[in-house]
Amino acid sequence: QVQLVESGGGLVQAGGSLSLSCSTSIRTSRIYAVGWFRQAPGKEREFVGTISWSGGITTYADSTKGRFTISRDNAKNTVYLQMNSLKPEDTAVYYCAASRKYYGLSSSNSYDYWGQGTQVTVSS
Repeated sequence: QVQLVESGGGLVQAGGSLSLSCSTSIRTSRIYAVGWFRQAPGKEREFVGTISWSGGITTYADSTKGRFTISRDNAKNTVYLQMNSLKPEDTAVYYCAASRKYYGLSSSNSYDYWGQGTQVTVSS
């Protein structure tokens, strides 16, 4: 049963922008936050940012702060990740995840549901 689906990945040149979407079929009353993570080949999964579902409060990793923006559309049950000023080091598979917890949201261990991931490649 698919509950989170990412879309919007692709290839972009350095300095460009890309927008990812994460649609969820999870009952949103069960979700406190939706987070974005990424994983590059040979590296650990890395926190990108998160947004609380009801209040829209966002938190970002230092590496993405000021370049990436997370937003949500409650009516569409969708969370967005707008990525600007992309760098080659942003290349990774990007995952969205949903958490029922309100703490520890920068850790992947705090998330209960995961999407399948979407590839983002930034060329230099």
